[in-house]
Amino acid sequence: MTPADRPQVLPPAAAAAVTELELEIGGMTCASCAARVEKKLNRMDGVTATVNYATEKAKVAFGDGIGVTDLIATVEATGYTAALPAPPARAASPGDAAADPSAPSAPSAPSAPDELTTLRQRLVTAVALAVPVIAMAMVPALQFTNWQWLSLTLAAPVVTYAAWPFHRAAWTNLRHGATTMDTLISLGTLAAFGWSVWALFFGEAGMPGMKHPFELTVARGEGSANLYLEVAAGVTAFILAGRFFEARSKRRAGAALRALMELGAKDVAVLRDGREARIATADLAVGDLFVVRPGEKIATDGVVREGTSAVDAALLTGESVPAEVGPGDTVTGATVNAGGRLVVEAVRVGADTRLAHMARLVEDAQNGKAAAQRLADRISAVFVPVVILLALGALGVWLALGEGPVAAFTAAVAVLIIACPCALGLATPTALMVGTGRGAQLGILIKGPEVLETTRRVDTIVLDKTGTVTTGVMTLTGVHTADGEREKEVLRLAGALEHASEHPIARAVATAALERAGDLPDVADFRALPGLGVQGTVDGRAVTVGRQAPPAPLPEKLVLAKAEAEALGGTVVTVSWDGRPRALLVVADAVKPTSARAVAMLRGLGLTPVLLTGDHEAVARSVAAEVGIDAADVVAGVMPEEKVAVVRRLQAQGRSVAMVGDGVNDAAALAQADLGLAMGTGTDAAIEASDLTLVRGDLRVAADAIRLSRRTLGTIKGNLFWAFGYNVAALPLAAAGLLNPMIAGAAMAFSSVFVVGNSLRLRGFRSLAD
Repeated sequence: MTPADRPQVLPPAAAAAVTELELEIGGMTCASCAARVEKKLNRMDGVTATVNYATEKAKVAFGDGIGVTDLIATVEATGYTAALPAPPARAASPGDAAADPSAPSAPSAPSAPDELTTLRQRLVTAVALAVPVIAMAMVPALQFTNWQWLSLTLAAPVVTYAAWPFHRAAWTNLRHGATTMDTLISLGTLAAFGWSVWALFFGEAGMPGMKHPFELTVARGEGSANLYLEVAAGVTAFILAGRFFEARSKRRAGAALRALMELGAKDVAVLRDGREARIATADLAVGDLFVVRPGEKIATDGVVREGTSAVDAALLTGESVPAEVGPGDTVTGATVNAGGRLVVEAVRVGADTRLAHMARLVEDAQNGKAAAQRLADRISAVFVPVVILLALGALGVWLALGEGPVAAFTAAVAVLIIACPCALGLATPTALMVGTGRGAQLGILIKGPEVLETTRRVDTIVLDKTGTVTTGVMTLTGVHTADGEREKEVLRLAGALEHASEHPIARAVATAALERAGDLPDVADFRALPGLGVQGTVDGRAVTVGRQAPPAPLPEKLVLAKAEAEALGGTVVTVSWDGRPRALLVVADAVKPTSARAVAMLRGLGLTPVLLTGDHEAVARSVAAEVGIDAADVVAGVMPEEKVAVVRRLQAQGRSVAMVGDGVNDAAALAQADLGLAMGTGTDAAIEASDLTLVRGDLRVAADAIRLSRRTLGTIKGNLFWAFGYNVAALPLAAAGLLNPMIAGAAMAFSSVFVVGNSLRLRGFRSLAD
């Protein structure tokens, strides 16, 4: 348990004085950096902190006696930067300028260069210059007279400018007595470059006509003619490539919060003195009355004061049927008004809204994942100190044996060079690039290497219903006619009437009528009955369609059909004309045709499927039975906050949980789950909060995603094994002074080629969904 996880006990007086804030942390290069900052902050009296490496933020709670400047000073003393987040920019209204035209504007911070852009520039520089250096060192035919000096000229910018982030991080770690992979990269590249410079200027390597012969012999050499410029340049290029792809995926981790907050309405029509005035949603105050027209988003949480309508809350609650609301009913911000005009009184605004609360849930869940570290970082925690000690030991032993400083330094530098992670730099990024590339072809987007480590442990998969197992669109699923009535005629009359309505149920009926009955007749005297249905005259008949009580009792045949449909979770509407009920139409969120096969595929991977939905119990059980999920594994009628609680409860039982969803209501649960999979047909908030995105919207792809992730992780582990295995096997030769530079180069090249070839096997991955 980390200090952030440990409950903090405060006396009653102190508890009220606790302040919480966020700090933006700069300079972190790996998860161990975040752990170091977190550790330092938690050592302060009265401070509880959690540092999120993905979003580069620290969430800090502190009591009296501690100031923001103290927190920033502690972070800076650890070797990183800290600052309060900049306040969100808000467009000024005309009244702002008029209020105080002389008010000074806040100073704007100088725009810092984009980290990803800078990293890309360093990578391009490294690759462009390292390729000819490696080619000249490994191909004797390219070694013209004085080729070594051109290699030095090309390698120098790579080792200084391109590798600068590694040197800076290594120096920061050194100042605080820590070592990471950056330490080994910096030491190895500087040792290779430094020894090459010495050999060129003071040894025999600078002589005109010097060649790198292919002498694959194990023999002790003096080392003054050996060059390692290709090692210094190549390692820098390889590791930078890995860092670039890691940084690109890391940037996307914070986009879930932006997607959630951007979901709400941007402006709103407020009633002021009986007139409508358009203002920014951020300027709404509790008690304001605002107007919501059909098709508009509700600006904030409130209570309906005037009007009736159907409100589509599927994105937030997962309930597939729009809820009918009227005066006195509560509505939630970011839901959609699907019917008539509403006047709503704001009761919660800004950070108090349900949408803002869901954003905090997502952020808290992401903070819980911040402690995950890449496999290579964990191995390097032991590997790096051992290599450094071995190099120092080799130096001391050779000096003690009286072999002279040249031989001693040759052995020490050889240890650092052979340990420098050339193949290791390719191990993760190549497998990740090939695996993610193949995944993209199959409609699977994998966000980063941390995701892959989770797939191996997952044993339970939680499935959202609406839009994931089902289509998420209301569909006509059944037509039950009274004796003597024809289905086509019922659909023709009902569809004509519903075609004039914008209600989601009406659209389902109208769409089915157009498909099955063809052209629809005209409607006269159309009238909507809020919350009940519609009525009008079609072909001279007075037709009503809706959920209102029929003009006469239903025939027994239709009574039984209605009970059966409602038991299965369908929504039933009655079609009547000329004073008699003629038919029942059943509308429901239809199950996707591939969902049952997908559940079987997930079971085949050893996963237990759980259906989790905000919809009614009857609907959920009907869908579960259709796709093959046990009734005991159905959780229905849950709100977004409760979805997070369900995931946490499963995790508390010792399960490793994957979650598949598509709506805003799933975003926090997707972030809380050990593995989040978002349907690409869903909302941006769900996609950004997830670890894997299924572009095709086919649940069978979830099984493919887990298979591909596990295969990619296995490839990365195999690559790491061979990369480290090569280093470990060659280290004794280096320490014994028997390392020929061409043996090192050939072994390193073979190791790299093997890693690339092993990764390319992922291109043969086949989907089971096709």
